[in-house]
Amino acid sequence: MSQSCITFAWDCHSRQGGCMTTDSTSAYLDKHREKLDAAVAASASREYYSAYDESPSPRVYGESAAAEGKAAFEAWLDAAFPVETPGSNGTVSTERSPYGFDLGVIYPRADDVDALLAAAGGGMKAWRDAGPDARTGVVLEILDRLHARVFELANAVQHTSGQAFVMAFQAGGAHALDRALEAVAYAWVEMTRTPRSAVWEKPGKVPLKMEKTFTVVPRGVALVIGCNTFPTWNSWPGLFASLVTGNAVVVKPHPSAVLPLAITVQVCQEVLAEAGFDRDLVTLAVEDPADKLAATLAVRPEVKLVDYTGGNAFGDWLEQHATQAVVFTEKAGVNTVVVDSTSDFKAMCFNLAFSFALYTGQMCTAPQNVYLPAAGIQTDDGVKTPAEVAAGIDAAFGKLLGDDARAVELLGGVVNDGVLARLDAAGASGEVYVASRTVTHPSYADATVRTPTIIGLTAEDTDVYEAECFGPVAYLISTSGTDQSIDLFRTTVQAHGAMTASVYSTSDAVIGQMRDAALDAGVALSENLLGGVFVNQSAAFSDFHGTGANPAANASYTDGAYVASRFRVVQSRRHID
Repeated sequence: MSQSCITFAWDCHSRQGGCMTTDSTSAYLDKHREKLDAAVAASASREYYSAYDESPSPRVYGESAAAEGKAAFEAWLDAAFPVETPGSNGTVSTERSPYGFDLGVIYPRADDVDALLAAAGGGMKAWRDAGPDARTGVVLEILDRLHARVFELANAVQHTSGQAFVMAFQAGGAHALDRALEAVAYAWVEMTRTPRSAVWEKPGKVPLKMEKTFTVVPRGVALVIGCNTFPTWNSWPGLFASLVTGNAVVVKPHPSAVLPLAITVQVCQEVLAEAGFDRDLVTLAVEDPADKLAATLAVRPEVKLVDYTGGNAFGDWLEQHATQAVVFTEKAGVNTVVVDSTSDFKAMCFNLAFSFALYTGQMCTAPQNVYLPAAGIQTDDGVKTPAEVAAGIDAAFGKLLGDDARAVELLGGVVNDGVLARLDAAGASGEVYVASRTVTHPSYADATVRTPTIIGLTAEDTDVYEAECFGPVAYLISTSGTDQSIDLFRTTVQAHGAMTASVYSTSDAVIGQMRDAALDAGVALSENLLGGVFVNQSAAFSDFHGTGANPAANASYTDGAYVASRFRVVQSRRHID
């Protein structure tokens, strides 16, 4: 972003802000203005930027930070979490760590939906009238305080999602904060695009002169439906995009991953109350799995925004039934790799092996379908058949996962029994090139840890590879050649969606074909990843997560459409002399 654009954004900011409700809101914005400015600039330039350090090193966060964060997490175990839910009745405790123990955290059970939604909407007028200045300052302060609890959050994410600790710290803490800040930066730009007021004068024999006022108005109550695998990373962008644009937010966590979002709500309520706003602008709605609370809340007339990450069935249901709301969904897809040739066979195999193994393939961006010619691919080590490619990946698995103590830091834990069931059934679908094995965790004897399996298929096995097999299962699909591989990639993603795509080729012509196919399919493409960047990772402020252009997701983290739909600009006007 050029300096003139940055200045314009701040100029708009000063016009649109309105009055502050307390001195603290003005102080919050002043405190965090430099960070917001940098985030706005990075979102425009797409250059590297991170506001929150991803290294859990004592040199970064202090010698005692890790121990204090773990102790804070452990203090919640087998105890009642101190949060009030309007309309609650009784309690629930539903979380079990994939590392083999019950968390035992007790939460109020959301019961009276009328009372919950009434409380959520009760403070919206004051929140709206405070204006973008006050709201942005408050939300940035919330992010700052969440960052102060990043080690506590990392432990909570680890033991609800099964991510290894470092990944939980990065994806569940630092990177999730960056994505949240990115959403706030985009919302800031969109809210301040229109000035707070303007004088309109039409010349003529009898000049017409009017004063016009433009106010950012929220849509209503927002519902955030959390997921089990990435409870913060997938929830925070929608939560804070809705909150900063003036909406109240009801946070409905996945029953197996409540604690990270309970901590989030606690911090939100703390800062809102300090700033003089209604703490119930953000509320926690915890359920028993049998309650089906998300479906009940999603169709309520008060709910005008829904953010959802999860499977196709409920995502499709939301899109069809929550017609009173703007629904943002991220659902299942079949992420694809097309292999034509490579200049570095070992590096390619290592990159693919890491991508398959990272968090046991339990990522919406993890690759699944690998299309390659049955006759083999050209490499720096000669022609490699599909079986030899599988052997190359298996060799890379040996280096990455051969030692159990190292393996668990990459694999993490299996998040639920459904992943295990799909893994166990995968072998019957084709030729088992690489079998999965059980890994023993050195610190958690009851942890459920598995390595990925690689299954050989043919292009005719559409009944297998056209569906997402969420978890550590990858398919090597033999085709008649790269042209068929690209055609299958295009048609499969158009029909079933994908969050990521990748290609390996030394041919400029093939790369060009894949770029066109990716544009046709509406999916982000990675080309010849051989180093330390992997297809299932994305960088805030630079990479868009999802496109909204194929069935896997109807929105993107983060673009203007993702935030601008969460508010409207309402004007008033009057004649002036």
